[in-house]
Amino acid sequence: MHVGEIATDVSLVDELIRTQFPRWHGLQITKVAHGGTDHAIYRLGDELAVRLPRIDRAKHQAGRDAVMLPTLAPHLPVAVPEPLALGEPTENYSFPWSVVRWLTGDTATVDAVRADTPVRLAELIHALQGIEVNGEQRAPHRGHAHQERDDDQVRECIAELGGDRRLVEVWQEALDAPRWDGPGRWLHADLHGGNLLFTDGELTGVVDWGCAGVGDPAGDLMPAWLFLDEKGRRAFRRELSFDDATWARARGWALHLAVIGLPYYRDTNPVFADICRHTLNQLLAER
Repeated sequence: MHVGEIATDVSLVDELIRTQFPRWHGLQITKVAHGGTDHAIYRLGDELAVRLPRIDRAKHQAGRDAVMLPTLAPHLPVAVPEPLALGEPTENYSFPWSVVRWLTGDTATVDAVRADTPVRLAELIHALQGIEVNGEQRAPHRGHAHQERDDDQVRECIAELGGDRRLVEVWQEALDAPRWDGPGRWLHADLHGGNLLFTDGELTGVVDWGCAGVGDPAGDLMPAWLFLDEKGRRAFRRELSFDDATWARARGWALHLAVIGLPYYRDTNPVFADICRHTLNQLLAER
């Protein structure tokens, strides 16, 4: 998927576990097919998973997760990954890596989940944004205070995708909207279908917290377009008391993910590319 990506395989994982965590050596190792972009995932036995960053930009996530997730998890209505061990770089693998508890559940499309999913997503966002922010925290990947910094890239990507003026309008409305002037709030900042886990159609888990941080709550309203359809979006918005400016910025962040992601992953990650296409279709349907 990426230039300079580090290749991984079962034999590498076996070596890492054998040399650093021998108590788990001998458990079956299975590569997990998923739509993620920054990590390779291997299941380790029935209860564990190994997360290996693919690229340099993800190399600090294991350490951040080990500090952040135990702080957030007790306050959330769904399961999140539980870090169990941090692995060290080796001669054969140059990034820090982690062992986490395996989360049950599967990804799903919006038409295959329970009707209360928009409400459950809103409950998750209420809970996450209600957690006290202590000290300086990293700005989220999306939902930070400087949406305009990506103006040139977003416009170039819209042009690459055909230059639909309606997408330009969505982006411009986001830039023109008043900025968030309240306190920063905790955000996952990547709530698309590839990171939501469902059990029998019920939202039960959220994975991949690498984009998380503290910022504008608009960054976590993105599933209105990244995952939901028109009906679900209306129900989702009814549960969340944000003003029109916040929703405009949220549309901008959803568009940002989709127009940057689709050209980049169109040929290498069909799962994520489909999420981008769904997002653009939903944004255009509102116009």
